Amino acid sequence: MSGARGSALATLRGQIERIETAEVVHQYDRVALGHSEVDTALKGGLARAAIHEVFCAGPQGAAATGFVMGLAGRVTARKPLLWVRQDFSDIETGALSMNGLAELGLDPRRVVMVRAADVESALRTSADALACDALGAVVLELWGETRQFDLVASRKLTLAAQSSGVTGLLLRMAAQPLPSTAETRWMLRAAHSPPGSAWEAWGAPRFDAELLRNRHGPCGRWIMEWKCDECQFSEPSTYSQPVAAAPAYRPDPAVPWQRRAG
Repeated sequence: MSGARGSALATLRGQIERIETAEVVHQYDRVALGHSEVDTALKGGLARAAIHEVFCAGPQGAAATGFVMGLAGRVTARKPLLWVRQDFSDIETGALSMNGLAELGLDPRRVVMVRAADVESALRTSADALACDALGAVVLELWGETRQFDLVASRKLTLAAQSSGVTGLLLRMAAQPLPSTAETRWMLRAAHSPPGSAWEAWGAPRFDAELLRNRHGPCGRWIMEWKCDECQFSEPSTYSQPVAAAPAYRPDPAVPWQRRAG
């Protein structure tokens, strides 16, 4: 019995040492998102070799997906991106558009899609992918409340990310935040995009991003605008609104108005 206890303690000490060592190695490996206030809160930017959770408020799945795409574009560093989603996600939220990726400034040729039959397969595939240092990031998209994704599953993903240096982005649809080992946790809503130029059908994508959890800094809420050409976030741009032209015919304000007799 004592031998079993000693073995268990040794295993736990090894796991703790592995986590602490990995945190030290990747402590300063961060990538700036481009939004100055957000980068300040994140101590320089989004931490690589960690897990980051993104939730959507209500029917805001498109906004959360776009935000995750932006984060992935910042952290992949021209490496491939592996996107794991459940096979029925296309029915619930629609398929990811490769043209949409290109319009956001991302290279769709570097995106590899994996459809998993169930949550267990999605978690197992993501953990294996996070252990591969040839990837730039792994997106795991899960739909609904899933009992399979608990603290144990979260620790496995975190350990795999820390060991390889690959960033994990967990996109949660129709789910509520629960305790996890994530470095950051975000709640996403769509923000109003101002009108674009005359040759654009819409303005730059904007996100109402609320940072609910930040292990190494403060939380907050910001409007983050995505710059497709620069492939980074920024503060909301100020757009000058056109002023309506004065009417060509109007009464002279110096002449008092008089009622015409009729």
